[in-house]
Amino acid sequence: MSQVAAGDLATQAERVTAYAIENPTIVVAALLALLVVSGLAVAVYRYLTRTPADRLMSVLGRYDEVAVLMHPNPDPDAMSSALAVSQLASAVDTETTLCYPGEIRRPENRAFETVLDLDFERIETAGDIAANHVVLVDHNEARGFPGASDIDPVAVVDHHPGGGTGRQFTDVRTHTGACATIFAEYFQARDWGFYDVDTALTDGGVETAEVPEDALPSHVATGLIYGIQSDTRSLTNGCSSDDFAAAAYLYEGIDGDLLNRIANPQIDAEVLDVKARAITERVVDPPFAYSDVGEVSNTDAIPQAADELETLEGISAVVVVGECDGTLRIAGRSRDDRVHIGRAIESVVESIPMGEGGGHARMGGGQIPVEYMAGIGPSDGITREDLREHVFDAMAGER
Repeated sequence: MSQVAAGDLATQAERVTAYAIENPTIVVAALLALLVVSGLAVAVYRYLTRTPADRLMSVLGRYDEVAVLMHPNPDPDAMSSALAVSQLASAVDTETTLCYPGEIRRPENRAFETVLDLDFERIETAGDIAANHVVLVDHNEARGFPGASDIDPVAVVDHHPGGGTGRQFTDVRTHTGACATIFAEYFQARDWGFYDVDTALTDGGVETAEVPEDALPSHVATGLIYGIQSDTRSLTNGCSSDDFAAAAYLYEGIDGDLLNRIANPQIDAEVLDVKARAITERVVDPPFAYSDVGEVSNTDAIPQAADELETLEGISAVVVVGECDGTLRIAGRSRDDRVHIGRAIESVVESIPMGEGGGHARMGGGQIPVEYMAGIGPSDGITREDLREHVFDAMAGER
């Protein structure tokens, strides 16, 4: 640095010092303002760069208690996701009640609940939900019980198509194969590890003398990885790289014995009967198949029959229907890149009053009240034979 430049800097410094001595209040105020602005900038940066896990936990921490609502007849993906919310809520001292409408009937679903000794509450109406604040998992709009349309959730975490949102938090990722994948990412983003617990649990709780903070017990990790496996058919159908990454993360924390017991339950005799009827009563219009299995008492047998029928050689997409308690239940499966089975089912039922349908490219479902099929309300009705032909047309892209 030249002598002239050094002299200029010295002069400037003397002037600043003199100004500070003469105007201490202004200088102090300026410094304080600079600190406030810097602090606000840091706060805004931290707010904008929060992970979804951080934001969900912030929402959960605002309440003393939340209800975690699963969809009707919850599967392992829904149940493990509810369990995950309970873990996140516990970390911010928020109580949870895990609830569902409908029934838990499918063998693997019952095994999941029993083996992990989970404490779920079955509800019949919206009034049965104890907490005032609701979190939806594995669906984005409450359905299937009186008062469902009035529920305004504070948070929604899901992987299904739909327009439902949470008032304070929404994370819907239709590209992932399972909702459990999203929660696994939450735990991994917060650097949660794992710890083993005694499999003799009590009401879904963990009784250990020393429970590590920010860590997943082995039964939760096991539940999440099975939720991913069940919704992606063991990472072979409708999954993304996120699902593989989540499974790799969870693998370190699973209990192999629990996983085996959930994955290999005894099979209900009716399920075998319904599968047999689906095969013997099938109608094939290559490469598609349709089967009406008639009356069933266990509605979970219908999607299992669809799984079975899809394995038949030469069949790339199937729909199985069955009737239970005055409602025709629909389950569809597709291995055909030309057939988005969720949209196909939706197109079939959308013109039928009170009909519901939709789902993913590979897996879909729906239901139609039988009385509306008969023509009640603003409809001419539709026969079971017409329904079958409409399904074939939809799978062929003609609806």
